[in-house]
Amino acid sequence: MSLIKFLTSKTFFKQVLLAVVALVVLCFILLKWLNITTNHGEFETVPNLTGKSIDVAKIELEQNHLVMEIQDSANFNPKYPKFSIIEQDPIPGAKVKEDRKIYLTLNPSGYRKIPVPDLKERTLRQAKPTLEAIGFNLGKLTYVDNIGKDMVLKMMFEGKEIKPGDMLPKTSKIDLVLGNGNRPN
Repeated sequence: MSLIKFLTSKTFFKQVLLAVVALVVLCFILLKWLNITTNHGEFETVPNLTGKSIDVAKIELEQNHLVMEIQDSANFNPKYPKFSIIEQDPIPGAKVKEDRKIYLTLNPSGYRKIPVPDLKERTLRQAKPTLEAIGFNLGKLTYVDNIGKDMVLKMMFEGKEIKPGDMLPKTSKIDLVLGNGNRPN
């Protein structure tokens, strides 16, 4: 039998029709199976967890059939309690599938520590913006006899002298001992 006769034969058309019917049935079964296994059209609402503790967040997520995934802590935010949630992804109110991971960012226990800059023999005018740019606050200013007017002679933190490179929590108040422009006696 030649190829053209076979392609126009009754047997060939029966086989093609059977293959098309089998393909349609297989696609129908596959789509129904996907609807069932993926819970098509069923969503959970993401609760607002901002400012809540990890334990409370875990309970709320379990009630909504969601999974908690804790990411690394962010920079300390004094508006929220220590170890509370300050960010979440997806956002509150979002519609997600059951067992979806909700990524949480925690508030650390305090400000991270940063090194103290070298301010010795700099003027107050130079020292103040340097401290503030790094994240420290200018504390009490004490003047002693020294020919360098407003020159930084010492840096103090909580009554103790500190050196450049010492690690202090961000937003710490650094007190400065400055020269008053008078010669020491």
